[in-house]
Amino acid sequence: MIGRKRRRVKSIPFNKIVPNMITSGSVLCGMCSLILTYERQFVPSALVIIMAVFFDYMDGKVARSLGGSSAFGEELDSLADALSFGAAPSFLIYGRYIGLELGILGALSVAFFALCGVLRLARFNVAHTVGPFQGLPIPAGGMALAAVVIARLPLVPVLSAVLMVSLGSLMISTVPYSNLKLMRRGGLNKARAVLLAGITASCFVILRERALLALIGVYVASGPLRFDWGVWLSGPSDPEEKPAHRE
Repeated sequence: MIGRKRRRVKSIPFNKIVPNMITSGSVLCGMCSLILTYERQFVPSALVIIMAVFFDYMDGKVARSLGGSSAFGEELDSLADALSFGAAPSFLIYGRYIGLELGILGALSVAFFALCGVLRLARFNVAHTVGPFQGLPIPAGGMALAAVVIARLPLVPVLSAVLMVSLGSLMISTVPYSNLKLMRRGGLNKARAVLLAGITASCFVILRERALLALIGVYVASGPLRFDWGVWLSGPSDPEEKPAHRE
């Protein structure tokens, strides 16, 4: 219309669009997991949650490589994590193991895990410091629940509720967990990295569908045991090579 000033819409840079599109893939995985759980397709639902881990890892990696990090992207990532690793795994365990047998206690245990996950994300956004994670990261908690379903463990409702409360408590705790994202290529101990890769591959060959549960279980236990995988994997692989300085 005449007299109205046209508002110029600012185009969003490409380097900011791509990471957010990848994060949207995690949101899609979370919604698909909820739908599959509702349809009682429990193992496919758990596998979709594992797929969300890939998107959660790649969005940050792509954002850093393209220089496209933004406050919007950080908020979107937290919302995606709350859905894919908080609500979806909680509903999965409730549908697969708990149901109505525990009544309100079962529902509260599921809600407790989801709530702790949201609190963990909020604390990370406002009080994150360089170094180990404070509390179990929510992707690891969601993966642990998905791994239980993939392993087809015959858990009774009470043990399932205890698992939910235990993982939720670790997420809001101050137990340090290793942050492998801080590792640099030059600081990787190649011998230990190859050893770890070999053990991981062996787990999948020997344990098959229970391999993921064993691996994520080791990571969950590493926090209370004060074992830092980042420190263990860091350091020169060549004795003559000088160790890299840390900032």
